Amino acid sequence: MSELRTRGLGRGLSALLGDAPTEPDAQSGGVREIDVAAIRPNPHQPRRIFAEEAISELADSIRARGVLQPILVRETGAGAYELVAGERRWRAAQKAQLHRIPAIVRTFDEAAVAEVALIENIQRENLNALEEADAYAQLISNYGHSQDDLSRLVGKSRSHVANLLRLRDLPDSVRLALLRGDLNMGHARAIAAASDPELLARKIIDGGLSVRQAEALARREKPGAAGGERSSARGGRSSASDADIAALERQLGDLLGLKVKVASNGSAGTVSLQFSSLDQLDLICQRLSGEPI
Repeated sequence: MSELRTRGLGRGLSALLGDAPTEPDAQSGGVREIDVAAIRPNPHQPRRIFAEEAISELADSIRARGVLQPILVRETGAGAYELVAGERRWRAAQKAQLHRIPAIVRTFDEAAVAEVALIENIQRENLNALEEADAYAQLISNYGHSQDDLSRLVGKSRSHVANLLRLRDLPDSVRLALLRGDLNMGHARAIAAASDPELLARKIIDGGLSVRQAEALARREKPGAAGGERSSARGGRSSASDADIAALERQLGDLLGLKVKVASNGSAGTVSLQFSSLDQLDLICQRLSGEPI
């Protein structure tokens, strides 16, 4: 079991960075200045797309104010380091032509490196759905994590993890659209079970369809779907209305990584969020209050 899981780091990356001593320490690894050129990228980095414009903006900020939050590295040899978290800051520091950068040096095994990289990106909302799914798959195949392990690690529901992993079965062209941001997770889930997800993906992109519109399109494309929008004799609401509520629950669930229940009587209602641990509750409170995570 990796150091991360024994320390319960699913509470957030700040739990790791916030308790670091301000002076170098051989045991815990403090904040120190190290050479930018002595650092190599993290091979476990789940994020594959770095927007050049965003890196340039961060570089401008670093030139004006310096690097405000240290990166996280592990030592790989005499004077050599490997990034664990903070690749955007490291790239921007190079662009800003900094020679040294503040860093926290810690000792991690391979599994912990992959876990921290995933946590940082998820909690900073830097990953798209497919990058997150690929990172989960890597932790499962390389380090024996279960879906329950991953759920606890990142503070999201098991169904969220399972839904993301299913995105990896999509055709290459749809996966590429996800990576580019032409489709989001809600779109991909809507077409995942379709007989021709590539055709539906093209219609969604060309038409600029919302997730609800994409789900309606996927329902219409299913064999025997005619009449699916008729009112339900038993429920008092139309199936289209029920489908809209279900789509909204999925959208909110995808956004929060939690099970969401929406109850509506047409003009008012309630939204319920289901959490399975106090860590997940803390994450909900942080997001609702706008605190940094």
